Amino acid sequence: METFYLAIIVFIFIIAIFDLAVGVSNDAVNFLNSAIGSKAASFRTVMIIAGIGIFIGASFSNGMMDIARHGIYQPQYFYFDEIMCILLAVMLTDVVLLDIFNSMGMPTSTTVSMVFELLGGTFAMAMVKTIKSNGNLVLGDLINTDKALSVILAIFVSVAIAFFFGTIVQYISRVIFKFNYKKQLKYFGALFGGFATTAIIYFILFKGLKESSFMTSEIKQLIQEYTTHILGVCFIGFTVLMQIFQWLKINILKIVVLLGTFALALAFAGNDLVNFIGVPLAAFSSYTDFIHNANGTTPDSFLMTSLTQSAKTPIIFLISSGAIMVYVLFTSKKAHNVVKTALDLSRQEEGEETFGTSPIARKLVRLTTGSTSNLINAIPPKVRSWLNSRFDKDDVILENGASFDLIRASVNLVLASLLIALGTSMKLPLSTTYVTFMVAMGSSLADRAWGRESAVYRITGVISVIGGWFITAGAAFMICFMVTMLIYFGGTIAIILLGALVAYLLIRSQIVYKRKMKVEKNDTLVKQMLANTDNNKALVLLRQFSREEYAKLMEWSSVIYNQMVTGFINESYRTLRKAMNHIEVERRYFKQVKRIGTMGISKLSDKDALEKSLYLFQGNDFATDILHSVKRICEPALEHTDNNFNPLEPEQKVHFSEIAAGISQFLKDCELWIARNEGEGFKDLISTGNILINQLAQIKREEMHHMQEQSSYIKVGMVFLTMIQESQNIVALAINLLKIDQKFQEE
Repeated sequence: METFYLAIIVFIFIIAIFDLAVGVSNDAVNFLNSAIGSKAASFRTVMIIAGIGIFIGASFSNGMMDIARHGIYQPQYFYFDEIMCILLAVMLTDVVLLDIFNSMGMPTSTTVSMVFELLGGTFAMAMVKTIKSNGNLVLGDLINTDKALSVILAIFVSVAIAFFFGTIVQYISRVIFKFNYKKQLKYFGALFGGFATTAIIYFILFKGLKESSFMTSEIKQLIQEYTTHILGVCFIGFTVLMQIFQWLKINILKIVVLLGTFALALAFAGNDLVNFIGVPLAAFSSYTDFIHNANGTTPDSFLMTSLTQSAKTPIIFLISSGAIMVYVLFTSKKAHNVVKTALDLSRQEEGEETFGTSPIARKLVRLTTGSTSNLINAIPPKVRSWLNSRFDKDDVILENGASFDLIRASVNLVLASLLIALGTSMKLPLSTTYVTFMVAMGSSLADRAWGRESAVYRITGVISVIGGWFITAGAAFMICFMVTMLIYFGGTIAIILLGALVAYLLIRSQIVYKRKMKVEKNDTLVKQMLANTDNNKALVLLRQFSREEYAKLMEWSSVIYNQMVTGFINESYRTLRKAMNHIEVERRYFKQVKRIGTMGISKLSDKDALEKSLYLFQGNDFATDILHSVKRICEPALEHTDNNFNPLEPEQKVHFSEIAAGISQFLKDCELWIARNEGEGFKDLISTGNILINQLAQIKREEMHHMQEQSSYIKVGMVFLTMIQESQNIVALAINLLKIDQKFQEE
């Protein structure tokens, strides 16, 4: 029996390693967002500073581990085997749930996921115990609901407070410093730097190192008694130091941003480490207690009263965890993906939008636009003009490739640090993820980064992320509840099967994610094109962008056309359903392509815009019409197949399959010609297209004659005629796209 539970402990620690990896990938956005977004230093430097903060924070961490021991359940009422069921279920659920969110690039709260997993597992086991106790136990005896309720409250509180203060503080900061902040920084920079640095030090003392192993009660009391004195000395000292840095021509804003990055990374590792290793350590502590103190008592009768005591975490576990977290930070592509989501939603300039639009976002934009217009009109013209001058972006100081400037990055870090430290001192369980993300969203709104052209996309993104936080809580509770039940009643077989399932899901997630990264849009080219200020280079980049997108569309059209025809001929509803899903995805994607192309045109010189923009607009229209024609083929074919109506006759299937293969190959040849960007073979390609159009016209005439002779054939005949007509349109539109692209690419 001891060997069995030892194997479970080893298995839990193996899962914990993966959980550390996915946890760091998710929470990296908390401390990397501002430094990377503002380009305060090179990517390598930012990662090194964050890595040092993580390692120090993890190595000195000790507090908060008790939440996994007795924060949610009352261990004195649970037996050893029941506690092991709960803790194993939590680890299995957590690693998969966080990996799903990381793969989607959605930041979520690791604290919320762990608390609600513990709550779900405890609730499952508590139900079993109350039923078995014949009324001697009730759920209130077994579950500590106060912690879960405080986390739910913290979601609402931290989201609203962080967004509100992020907006207000950034607006005031921008009014003071403007986008061209050199002159203002000369006069107010030392004070701003001194205040910001003092705030970050306050955060480190009250949040980052609050529960560290070397923070004894005497040191805590000393800091508490002399808080005002400490902060006063820090403010004076750092203000003088920042003034000296300014005289030495050192950018003090970069110092503030990098120090804030270190502070948030340290706090993350010091306080959130429990979310990843708290459960394994609780399991390990339970096992050692059972081994040494059971004295022949069976696992199903040994109460875990020892878990009511505070945790004493061995230093080897802390150092090992810190090393793993630093390694993951440097190597995880998913961490960079989560950071990218936050940066896309907060960046200053227009660009490629990650999210689409939603009815709620559109309604909010309409309401806000109307109310804002009334408010602006109420402001005296001179005041309005002065305020607009403070938000003039023509002379913005922005590092090359940065999403926003150093003023906003400093506000994000300082304000997030202050809010988290304030919440901690007031014993409010604020989430680091929620605060840092919503401060960034509020500051981007105040900076007028959410313009009329991008607001609906940004709001949709914010709603999606916030919705994901609530989904995390519900999913964590329900999944862990079911997994706990399966482990308790299924025993060893259930553990083996669930372990295999988790391994499969993680491996599959990596494969799917790598595949997704391969087929994802060329982000580097898009960023180059939208950040470019050279008119001559702008046309070269725009040509390359349109060529790549048209080639991808032709390749996609070739594949999807073949899929639709095959599905209709073989009466495969599943094939047609998949095709329809792919069509909707492609249509949304190409709307994004058109939008990026339009922004690219704005970078052209007046001459190039006048001569070339019409060709790009026409090409985009032809490409969009191809998508519409593809959809008009798939919709009636899907409906016809779904209703199980009569299929095509065998000779029609054979005949049309041959020409459909020719159309698919023609679209593939178009893709190769556009990708090569060469004039050779152009006339032959056009000639092939015209031949296909004539062949389709002949089939159409034969089909109409066939329908007149057989009245029972009308339903499938109408679908077939639609397919033929739209096939003609696809070929004709592809020819037009080739001609227009040739003109657009010509020097």
